[in-house]
Amino acid sequence: LWKCLKPNSPLKARISKQWCEIGFQGDDPKTDFRGMGLLGLYNLVYFAEWDTEVAQQVLTDSLHPKYREVTKKELRYFFFFFLSFHRYYIYSFAIVGINITDLAYNLLVSGALKTHFYNVAPEAPTLTHFQQTFCYLMHEFHKFWIDEDPVDIMEFNRVREKFYKRILRQLQNPEMALCPHFAASESLINM
Repeated sequence: LWKCLKPNSPLKARISKQWCEIGFQGDDPKTDFRGMGLLGLYNLVYFAEWDTEVAQQVLTDSLHPKYREVTKKELRYFFFFFLSFHRYYIYSFAIVGINITDLAYNLLVSGALKTHFYNVAPEAPTLTHFQQTFCYLMHEFHKFWIDEDPVDIMEFNRVREKFYKRILRQLQNPEMALCPHFAASESLINM
């Protein structure tokens, strides 16, 4: 995961503060996988390996500030103005990836992904199809996060819930394939 996301920056040790650079909460990334276990790790690695350019761009975007106009109301409150001038895309890439794994898993368990999988893998969906769906969801969530323009990371649950509902609506279409560019055959992965 590290080599794919930060190829020009060697990891000094398995337990290192460097993991925070890709969105883990502490020195040891294994502690962040509690909720999704290895599935969360496999999905992040798959995204970083098969869609490297997009994964690196999403990571980069998640770390950088964006600038926006300051409202008159904000000008009245210096402290609020100071905090608001630089709004951030910032979210923890790895933590969001684990959270999107949870979202994808819930879509799978609830049966919401049945039509999607039938449309992209008419024979029998595999873990690879699930991981391709995860890649799509990561990329779409990132765009959705930017469009939602949250004030800060404290709005994550609200944005995630709104994104989840949007995906559920899309999946109600019997012709829906969340990621139609993915091949049904594992040997023809088109990432």
